[in-house]
Amino acid sequence: MNGTTGTTGTTTGTTGSPDPGPAARRVIVVGSGPTGLLLAGDLATAGVPVTVLEKRPHGISNLSRAFALHARTLEQLDGRGLADELEAAGRPLDRLRLFGRLTIDLDALPSRFNHLLVIPQYEVEKVLERRAVEAGVEFRHETEVTGLDQDADGVTVGTRTSDGAAGTLRAGYVVGADGMRSVVRDAIGLPFPGHSVIRSVVLADVRLAEEPETLLTVNAVGDAFAFLAPFGDGYYRVIGWNRSRDVPDSEPLGLDEVKEVTRLALGRDFGMHDARWLSRFHSDERQAPAYRVGRVFLAGDAAHVHTPAGGQGMNTGLQDAVNLSWKLAQVVNGHASAGLLDTYQAERHPVGKAVLRSSGGIVRLAMAKRPWTLALRAALTTFLNNAGPARRRAAGQVTGIGYRYPAPRGAHPLTGARVPDVTLADGTRLYEAQRGGRFVLVTEAGVHDGPAGPREDRLTVRHWASDRRTALLVRPDGYVAWAADEAGPEAIEAALAAYVG
Repeated sequence: MNGTTGTTGTTTGTTGSPDPGPAARRVIVVGSGPTGLLLAGDLATAGVPVTVLEKRPHGISNLSRAFALHARTLEQLDGRGLADELEAAGRPLDRLRLFGRLTIDLDALPSRFNHLLVIPQYEVEKVLERRAVEAGVEFRHETEVTGLDQDADGVTVGTRTSDGAAGTLRAGYVVGADGMRSVVRDAIGLPFPGHSVIRSVVLADVRLAEEPETLLTVNAVGDAFAFLAPFGDGYYRVIGWNRSRDVPDSEPLGLDEVKEVTRLALGRDFGMHDARWLSRFHSDERQAPAYRVGRVFLAGDAAHVHTPAGGQGMNTGLQDAVNLSWKLAQVVNGHASAGLLDTYQAERHPVGKAVLRSSGGIVRLAMAKRPWTLALRAALTTFLNNAGPARRRAAGQVTGIGYRYPAPRGAHPLTGARVPDVTLADGTRLYEAQRGGRFVLVTEAGVHDGPAGPREDRLTVRHWASDRRTALLVRPDGYVAWAADEAGPEAIEAALAAYVG
């Protein structure tokens, strides 16, 4: 285990005979960012024992980079009863403005959340951490992973605490949600191919003497790019880049440089003062070739990183967690075979690749300088501003509601599609019916009127409020598992046995 030493224990690393039952059911999540917290909370809600390992001390940092929740993420958080609380803490934005003249209206999205929610990452983490704690997740802070070994029955993780004590933990599965420099990804031997797209990006948290006219302020002029977003506590996050100022991340950064790049890109610096944090970073585009090796999975930035353009980073990671959590729960709880876990790679890896393309395309066009790239940007802007279907597709991709998952050959056309929130016959919404990590079977009245029976811990049965006759089985992540236009009780029971277990 990469030279790791330590005594063996089921969950604590202390000396003793391992108990294979609990250890085989346990999932270790490495990393307590948004992806790890949502995943851990989902698993614990489904009755799976979860331990989160985090090398940092306990505490929610206000130095996070993410600032937005998109419509699809909010829909999935709604399915966990969290969206309304986050909506109250954030500020909605009903349109995205790119390249100066291109506007993508979000208020036409076919979603209850027809906007971008501007909210700092730490507010999201607070809500997700509270839910995870309430669900019974075990947290071990100041504990780093030193290596891992996996076999046919589980994974042994080497650990080291802040006082230098080494130990091991045993689990059935491990999920690396430990960021771009993932120790878990390195431990399973996966490369992280890609390259740096932008170097020497400046970050600052500042107060402003002049409040910007718009909630999010972003523009690129010539060699300069700048972005402003409010924290909600009087401070603003500034992200800026000056093509002519390419220096190492270690180069000292002062407020004067942040002001300069902001003036170049936005025309003024809004009277920046009282910087509480200044830093440089470089923006990479990278994706692991696989999100799974045996019993070990990658999610979030451990699996993919890309430019912050479009605000898709945290959202993609959260949607990874939602996709993986119900599948792990089904397998660990004995309701599905391990083959279900293969669909995580099949469904989420293409989405990660698409996000790399879209976010990279946005930043390259935003920073266009050569005549042919400027002409391309102008042509694309004109096309999208005048072509409704293309603009809707762009909005669907950036917000996440436009993605669907591949379906088996011969499946109903709805299989793999995102299910919109609809009001059901009992007056509840579909996303409310999902809460608790449940599958939702929706049929016309009289076809399947009975209770969920032995599956009641993971299935709820509802009826259409309309005269629709399609039988629909919705997965816990809000996508269609199975559908049929004409289905009797036997066909429905066969579908439930196949998908719910």
